[in-house]
Amino acid sequence: MYLAPPRQFTKTFQPTSGSLLPPPHTLTQPKELVRLSRHKMRALVVLVTLTCFANAQHQALIDYLERRLLTIEDRISLWHEQTARYASELRALKQQMVSQLETLDKEKETLRMTLDGVGTRVDRVERELDYLETQNGAQPCVDVDDKLIEQQVTLVQEKQRAKYSKLSDCSEMISSIKAMKILKRVGGPKGMWTRDTGRGSGKVYVFNGTDEDTIHVFASVQDFSRSPGVTLSRNLKLPSAWRGTGHVVFNNYAYYFTQAEEIMLIKFDMNSSFVRDSTVFPVQDHVPVYGLNPETVMDLAVDEEGLWAIYSTRQSERYISLAKIDATSLDIEQMWDTNCPRENAEAAFVICGTLYVVYNTKQPGRSRVQCVFDANGMVTNEDAPLIYFPKRYGSHSSLKYNPQEQLLYAWDDGYQILYKLIMKKKLEI
Repeated sequence: MYLAPPRQFTKTFQPTSGSLLPPPHTLTQPKELVRLSRHKMRALVVLVTLTCFANAQHQALIDYLERRLLTIEDRISLWHEQTARYASELRALKQQMVSQLETLDKEKETLRMTLDGVGTRVDRVERELDYLETQNGAQPCVDVDDKLIEQQVTLVQEKQRAKYSKLSDCSEMISSIKAMKILKRVGGPKGMWTRDTGRGSGKVYVFNGTDEDTIHVFASVQDFSRSPGVTLSRNLKLPSAWRGTGHVVFNNYAYYFTQAEEIMLIKFDMNSSFVRDSTVFPVQDHVPVYGLNPETVMDLAVDEEGLWAIYSTRQSERYISLAKIDATSLDIEQMWDTNCPRENAEAAFVICGTLYVVYNTKQPGRSRVQCVFDANGMVTNEDAPLIYFPKRYGSHSSLKYNPQEQLLYAWDDGYQILYKLIMKKKLEI
């Protein structure tokens, strides 16, 4: 910047009295004024430069913050849009799933009705086949003299009558299952329930589970049916836990198996809550008697002739064995090896000295009596009819025959069921 030289003053100032100007000797000389003005101008330039630089930095910072805020606002807006879209898609998916579930429920109901209809038709076909088998006997392959056949049949029947009369006065066997009644559902999937199979009281005894020690006692079947769970029962504690579901109640005694090192048969007095007798069952290397219920090491049954034991050993591992027991002394009276296999067997019972073995499949289906063994030799497995049980929930864990009522007490997946039996004479086969 160019500065003009100062003008030369020739006039001498004479201060007047009361003048505010400084005395002449105190006035700045021209050179000093020039120097001072230059310094001030430089300081002013520096100050202006710094101010401009600070303003530029401030403006840059403001611009940066504005850009960042705009970016954040854009992201928030995008997040809102995506959230709204996801919520809309989720609602649409929910509606679609609800619609599909309703469709599946309708299809399930249709399938159930179809299966019920198929089951009804299968039952009708089985009954018709059973009827046709009873009406149409097998035709002989050769011509035989009718009188000779009649003589042979009469001779066989007389021998059977003579042999059977020495062993028992009971001569009945199952013809078919008349009806099924489901009383209630109480307890776990496996257990046993029964009334006294002898001439005892009308009490109902519930053995829930396969390894317990407490019996639930009801005063009657009516109390058992109307009781919520086991609230109306009296608990009876045994001195040791039972094993499996092979126990019975006979003439006010509970007979059950327990197992520690050996299999023990216990006779427990229900009135006095006292063990009357016990014995080691004389079987070596035993195996579970039923292939589909391995918890039952041995099974007990009561019929018109008394107490029976159903068991299996490793020596005859594929088949089931039968023994007659003296209910008073627990002695073994006689033992038989049957031709009834263990595989796929779920339960068994005895009627008039005849063992009926019930079979099923590993995936529970419809139970059936597929093998019989008559200890008195009057009925063969070929002579006995194939008997199917009505449709149920799963598979039997126990079947107990009551000779006083001719009923089967069944435990099926926690349901307590009664089967009414139709009987016929053995010699009518």
